[in-house]
Amino acid sequence: MTETLSTASVQDAADPDAVIRDIAGALAARTAVPYLGPAAFALLEPADCPIPRNSAELTQRLNAKVAAPGRIRSQLTAVAQFIETRRHRKTLEAILTDIFRRSVPPTPVHRFLASIPAPPLIVDVWYDDVLETLLSGSADRAWGQIQGLSHPQSTGEWVKYYAPDGSEVTSDTASAWDTVLYKPSGSVSPAGNYLISDSDFVEILTEIDIQTPIPPVVQQRRTGRSFLFLGCRFDQEIQRTFARQIAKRSGDRHWAVIPGELTRNEARFLEQHAIRRLDLPLDEAVARIAAALKS
Repeated sequence: MTETLSTASVQDAADPDAVIRDIAGALAARTAVPYLGPAAFALLEPADCPIPRNSAELTQRLNAKVAAPGRIRSQLTAVAQFIETRRHRKTLEAILTDIFRRSVPPTPVHRFLASIPAPPLIVDVWYDDVLETLLSGSADRAWGQIQGLSHPQSTGEWVKYYAPDGSEVTSDTASAWDTVLYKPSGSVSPAGNYLISDSDFVEILTEIDIQTPIPPVVQQRRTGRSFLFLGCRFDQEIQRTFARQIAKRSGDRHWAVIPGELTRNEARFLEQHAIRRLDLPLDEAVARIAAALKS
């Protein structure tokens, strides 16, 4: 991702059809990296989505299990740290696994990403296994996933590698996969790896600027490619830091589907990193990109 200011405004009123054609062309050429955030689940009604659809909902679920002090009740990483400190790390992991080990209907975004012919890399920053389940149902590609770890869950490594059947494999195996599903925050499946508490992020943020926690195959496959951010908001520093560092040293043009008004920090972030915004509802944008891919 470029580190200099873009000359194009994130409010640029360029023809959205032209932008969609560019995105579809990059996906067809396997030069785009989809980057999926939890806001995709906002396309489901609350009654139809048994898992949290964003950080605020997850924070509420954690507080319902172990009530954190009022001064930190709204901060996800702090609430997770409180549970880890007061009740032990294993308690935090058990709560998260109970929250996310549910059958969740895939959103149109998840179905779309699973239908793309073998993108080299997909990034998914939420803790669910919806995309993993969809990819597992596809027999026409070799794929596997890489999950970020908290250091309390590891023996010093930053990630683990998993085959489609959930078995742990070596890093050498990943280079042969058509599609790498990279879950930098971990996932409920197959092993309940979670990067979520303050101490988790202190560990990783001390190293991420020099790229140590980013797996080599991810660094290789992002090089020269464009990122397509779907279901992501960038109104918190951790969200911006992860997106910036994961997309570091990639191509010089990117896209984000974010409908409605941007915060000042979001607008600045998109401008700094040459991310063209599509101001469209997420389901509409995905449907139009999918149609452009077929045309």
